[in-house]
Amino acid sequence: MIIRTGRLTLLPLEASHAAEMAAVLGDPELHAFIGGTPLTESELRTRYTRLVAGSPDPAVTWCNWVVRLDSEDCLTGTVQATVSGDTAETAWVVGTPWQRRGIAVEATRAMVEWLGKEAGVCTVIAHVHPDHTASAAVATRVGLTATDRVEDGEIRWEGPA
Repeated sequence: MIIRTGRLTLLPLEASHAAEMAAVLGDPELHAFIGGTPLTESELRTRYTRLVAGSPDPAVTWCNWVVRLDSEDCLTGTVQATVSGDTAETAWVVGTPWQRRGIAVEATRAMVEWLGKEAGVCTVIAHVHPDHTASAAVATRVGLTATDRVEDGEIRWEGPA
């Protein structure tokens, strides 16, 4: 499902996005809070192929989009949700050159609205590192609230779809 906002188009993830996304996600600073290192184009293609194939659990749906900034006709990041029943665990990332422009909020909000209307999701969850103020701001702006639960060193945020 393609999702459109005022400035963005969320395109269903395809393995062919790996070439452009390797550059978008290539800044090691993007991994400061989540660990690891940037994946190569080949590694991303392998990962995207696996994600596009879908969850091996029939009770779980993987929803993955790349985010295109229409005015620049370029990919800028990703949003994703793992849907189980009426709950979705979400995540977002925007490449360094496009940060601080509201793209993460706009894309994540559009995904959350779609999840509520089209996927039957009632509860949205995100996990945010306690020091990642930018992601905490995105979570707040899309209607999530920090809980007192910490999972794998990250604060669990929850809210309605």
